[in-house]
Amino acid sequence: MRFTITRDNLQQGLASVAASIPTRTTLPVLSNILIEADDEGVRMSGTDLDIAVSLQVGAEVEEGGALTVPAKKLQELARELPENPVRITTKGDRFELTCGRASFRLNGLPRDEFPTFPAVDFRESWRIPAEVLGTLIRQTSFAVSTEESRPILNGVLWQLGDDEMRMVATNGHRLALMKQRLETSGAPRVDLIVPPKALAQVDRLFGAGEEIEVARSENHLGFRRGGTRVFTRLIEGPYPNYEQVIPRDNDKVAVADKGALMQALRRMAVVASEQTHRVRLSFHAGTLRFSVESPDLGEATEELEVDYQGDPLDIGFNASYLLEVLRYMPTSDVRLTFKAPERAATVTPLAAEGESAPDYLCLVMPLRLLE
Repeated sequence: MRFTITRDNLQQGLASVAASIPTRTTLPVLSNILIEADDEGVRMSGTDLDIAVSLQVGAEVEEGGALTVPAKKLQELARELPENPVRITTKGDRFELTCGRASFRLNGLPRDEFPTFPAVDFRESWRIPAEVLGTLIRQTSFAVSTEESRPILNGVLWQLGDDEMRMVATNGHRLALMKQRLETSGAPRVDLIVPPKALAQVDRLFGAGEEIEVARSENHLGFRRGGTRVFTRLIEGPYPNYEQVIPRDNDKVAVADKGALMQALRRMAVVASEQTHRVRLSFHAGTLRFSVESPDLGEATEELEVDYQGDPLDIGFNASYLLEVLRYMPTSDVRLTFKAPERAATVTPLAAEGESAPDYLCLVMPLRLLE
């Protein structure tokens, strides 16, 4: 293999693929990046066996070939190279790089040891604007569970219907749901449970003005645009019926400035218990009162003007969960609804007059208050 590549193209390719390479693995070749050269340019690929990323970059190829190279060391090296063309050659399993007056040799592993990518047939694919898909990913992925005891909740549920698609994520304490009209042909009616790490790669690698081609096999999903491809293993099993936990009869409503609400919550969180992060919210006509009592640290209170309709209500929340939900609200004002101190609350964006808010809902389960 022999080719010449610009330093920027080399750095871009390595940075795009590096996130898919595991930091720890018992299979040495998974710590490597696969570099393949042919008439179309240079393709760089990495995988952790669950997620695979492949990117094609421009280069002047003199002789084709393939070799896997230690990803971390090659990326560190590329970051420090001078701004000169980079000459790369291979001899057997040795990878040789020359840039300016500097030259390096790294020991690689043969192409044959690198795992093959999933067989996803793009002939039965559908297309989705990258901007739409990216918004769904960003607004929901934060809510996935990180506990291994319920692996089905470690994924994001992506539901495709006739004219609408949804993404849902939950860890049992909070939930994020976003809906979007599906203006594309060829999409199947299907529920897919996708690892959030794979969706993060899709959001990172595909630009806002692009259309992403999506296809699936029995247990894999593939995304591609131009020379960039992302493959992921799907999480198998039935996703919980999230519709059952979304309250339909919450009759107490508060409208608040998101920024002011977050600032007050952050101040209360400083004094809240490090175990529960419990903050009491007391709603009355026109006023929201925050209070915290922590035996180890002390007490705190604060009042905020809100538009509240309903009977007085005292309810407790984990400040971290409520703050996280608020952080993803895309509008400056938010609408919160409640039923009772032990029932789930909802948070939705509230658009300014004459504008429309996205179809987005977050749910937060309350904490029991201590009298």
